[in-house]
Amino acid sequence: MNEPNHNRTLLFAIGNNGRQDDGLGWAFGEALEAIGHFDGDLHYRYQLQVEDAELIAGADEVIFVDAFKGELSGGFQWKRVEPSANFEYTTHALSPEAVLFWCEKLYEKTPEAYCLLMAGEAWELEIGLTMVAEKNLEVALEFFKKTYLNPATQT
Repeated sequence: MNEPNHNRTLLFAIGNNGRQDDGLGWAFGEALEAIGHFDGDLHYRYQLQVEDAELIAGADEVIFVDAFKGELSGGFQWKRVEPSANFEYTTHALSPEAVLFWCEKLYEKTPEAYCLLMAGEAWELEIGLTMVAEKNLEVALEFFKKTYLNPATQT
């Protein structure tokens, strides 16, 4: 894994906390705010839109954090994200790869980008994470603190 660039970082916490484990992205963002050592800009989204391409055009690095429907080894996945034109255009939502594609196409910028996915298991209209999602959130946060945040600032 390449070392992240800590110049201007944007983190998108994606999800809907009114749909059980779909709130994992927001829960991650809230936990990160509580920790207080993230020196980037945090944005909460229900979904990514084409307009987000303009916002990320001014960033050196972008991190997308979201829930995942399915199994992930260890409960979460950290991966590099590359621009991709292989997406379906709808007015509903775009993938991180598609937002990066539009950033590159419209603004000629391609920030370094990563995606942190956390596995969830329930998606009904209900507030609160399942126990499985809470465990996956905890291990993803520990990973992020150890590998991304400056270890010197941790308590």
